[in-house]
Amino acid sequence: MTPEDHKGPPVEAPPYDPAPKPGLVGEPAELAEEEFRRRTRRSFLVGGSAALAGALGWRWLRHTEQEARLAWPVRDGLEANEGLWRTLHRPSARAATFPVSRARIPRVNGRVGLDPPLDAAAWRLSVEGPDRQVVGTYTLDGVKALPRHELVTELKCVEGWSEVVHWTGARFSDFVAAIAETIPARLFRYVSLRTPDEAYFVALTRAQAMHAQTLLCYEMQGAPLTPPHGAPLRLVIPGAYGVKHLKRIGTIRFAMDRPNDYWALRGYDWYLGH
Repeated sequence: MTPEDHKGPPVEAPPYDPAPKPGLVGEPAELAEEEFRRRTRRSFLVGGSAALAGALGWRWLRHTEQEARLAWPVRDGLEANEGLWRTLHRPSARAATFPVSRARIPRVNGRVGLDPPLDAAAWRLSVEGPDRQVVGTYTLDGVKALPRHELVTELKCVEGWSEVVHWTGARFSDFVAAIAETIPARLFRYVSLRTPDEAYFVALTRAQAMHAQTLLCYEMQGAPLTPPHGAPLRLVIPGAYGVKHLKRIGTIRFAMDRPNDYWALRGYDWYLGH
């Protein structure tokens, strides 16, 4: 049907009225402006309150009693995190191992405790008991006389990178067994390892230290350690992050009370297992 075929009365458009109709033009604009003002006031009050609370909270934290160089609420939070991961971790669990073909030399990361340059001929490993008295000193040959173990595991850094590395050394548990006459296993709950200048130090639980994969390492990628990687002897503990893998061990101290740890004093949790 064409328009001409339409037989009904013609439909006329309503006359144009330029005046705005209430509720159609002016009212929504006014409501939007009022809503904008209301939300702006609320956002200002909420944002200001949050900023004030943050500032007061930070000031309170700065003036609260400190424990191990951190405000006690922060330290409590770190210890709660540590407790969670220690609960989830099974002492018998082993880190994944890989074929030697996957192994690479990791980047050099962390040089604290590696100055002055190494004097390999003069280096000695000092062992201290819970009373901090020296009970023995050992050469690298003494450590190498223990059963040799090779391990290809992933070195994980708290910075987010990782590398599969081929390690060779003596199990820490074998070292403890070899010096059992001077440090009976029942006489320690913790172990502290330090660089010769004691500038860098890490602490382990007995379970971490005596784990089957924890090594006193003297070779990497089938060759002797280089000074930047911890020569002549470094710690390898695959169940913990790289900051625990102390380079250039100078002292091993057995303890009954939990020792300080370099990074725990600087804001990380003490355990640092993964």
